Amino acid sequence: MKTQIRQHLHELQRVMESHQLWESTAPSPEALNNDQPFCIGTLCATQWLQWIFIPRMEALIEANAALPTQFSITPYLEEALKNKAYLSALCHPIRQIETALNQ
Repeated sequence: MKTQIRQHLHELQRVMESHQLWESTAPSPEALNNDQPFCIGTLCATQWLQWIFIPRMEALIEANAALPTQFSITPYLEEALKNKAYLSALCHPIRQIETALNQ
């Protein structure tokens, strides 16, 4: 399953890159250390995916640690990005991750 999750994370990155959402410069340490869910108030949804979600999931996989279960971030993304043309493409690999983790 971890190999499958890693593939979906790479697909998520490719989607973000193809829609020019992948940033080359990290947000400030203060923005990244926000204790609010999804770093609301300091990061936009795509920044949270790039700088928090993907690295943390990859770190869990690398450490051979337990992955989260009962996992769902699509509702947040659908609300935060509801008017964005890339929403469907971005949510596709995330839904695949959710399905794999919730089995």
